[in-house]
Amino acid sequence: MTRYPPGSQCTAAVSADPAWPAERLAEARAVLADIAHHSDHLIRLACEILARHGETEQERRDARVLLLVVEARTPQRHRHHRRPGDDPDSAEGAEVTS
Repeated sequence: MTRYPPGSQCTAAVSADPAWPAERLAEARAVLADIAHHSDHLIRLACEILARHGETEQERRDARVLLLVVEARTPQRHRHHRRPGDDPDSAEGAEVTS
């Protein structure tokens, strides 16, 4: 995958491409289809993409389950350190304290 500096004309062209989301979903599906040959980090990333943007509820659910399996087999020191409020889908993150 080619990376462009933020704010460059190439970045705007890539962002405006309507095929971009479909390509990312296809890449995520390819990673999960050949899961034995990819790192846990890449598998987690693919699962997160499909869990949020998968085409069907079944695909999103399967991605969430696989993400739980990968997280369970990963030692704590390699996991993402998240606070409860970091999850945008969490009800806890919606609370505002004064």
